[in-house]
Amino acid sequence: MALETALHSWHSSNGARMVDFGGWDMPVQYTTIVDEHTAVRNDSGIFDIGHMGRLKIHGPDATSFLQMVCTNNSANLKLGQVRYNLVCNEKGTILDDILVYQHGSDFLLVVNASNRLKIVSWLLSKSGSLNVKIEDQTLATSMIAVQGPNAIALAKQLISDDPSKLGYYFSFDSKTMNVPSLISRTGYTGEDGIEIILPKGEEIKVWEKLVAMGCKPCGLGCRDTLRLEAAMPLYGHEIDENTNPLEAGLGWAVKLDKGEFIGRDALVKEKNSPSGRVRVGLELPGKRIPRELYPVTKNGTALGKVTSGTFSPTFNKPIAMAYVPANLSAVGTDLDIDIRGKFEPCKVVSLPFYKRKTT
Repeated sequence: MALETALHSWHSSNGARMVDFGGWDMPVQYTTIVDEHTAVRNDSGIFDIGHMGRLKIHGPDATSFLQMVCTNNSANLKLGQVRYNLVCNEKGTILDDILVYQHGSDFLLVVNASNRLKIVSWLLSKSGSLNVKIEDQTLATSMIAVQGPNAIALAKQLISDDPSKLGYYFSFDSKTMNVPSLISRTGYTGEDGIEIILPKGEEIKVWEKLVAMGCKPCGLGCRDTLRLEAAMPLYGHEIDENTNPLEAGLGWAVKLDKGEFIGRDALVKEKNSPSGRVRVGLELPGKRIPRELYPVTKNGTALGKVTSGTFSPTFNKPIAMAYVPANLSAVGTDLDIDIRGKFEPCKVVSLPFYKRKTT
């Protein structure tokens, strides 16, 4: 039976179409994906992300432990800083992509819903004799994301400390409508915004207040189109246990010089002798949508497969991400996508497709 977030009954009673996602019954849309997508790009949208795993890592060896199980550097995190990270196996392929929050004397890991139990098991198996504790706080807490150009202005009216003063990928403890909460400024849409983590049962009044203030409820459907435009990888699509961070374009989150970590030896070999494929962006001039697993071809020969594809509401044209051979990955390269037996022309473009304007 699928798990339910604390906001599940609200979603159901407010017209959301529910789907199974990572073992959770989640809203995919309330109105239309385009309406919700546009609201986030132009105004503000609110997402229930309570399905994301939230793991507390603490103890005297917590930092050493994270240095061992993650590819990025957790030893030099500043107070409240959040850092994108990858958990790899010994082969150097990706078990999950996560966020590591420096939270005073402990750390918070936000992991993908579908990988939560796998990652908890993996971390426990690798803790060994280290003095570290791993606590799964997912079911005891809720998490809300408020995204869009007006998101901060709306949310700051409910939060005791001004979230607009937070640096990008930083967090602080505060109160939201007088409830103790952890506020962060990361996002998965390409827009500015914040995340609010608070005790389960306290989220409904915050959610309803933000909706009443004009923040549009959004589902997983537009979360996917938004993150695709921003070229953010999704586990199970762009990255998985058959993909390494370097070919995925995530080498910036791999610090080979920080010391030993699980998967390092394999990633050093990959750096010295690349697999020969890379993640690219593709644009199509027509209207047909390139879906996941559709073959990417050149002169009728299959080169790779689409990992994610959609009709972009922002650019009004089909876009996709895919893996192709490195020698055919240059921006401007002409390729084709086999869409149900018809070869549709496409062109390699730079990523991300969308990047918000900053002042």
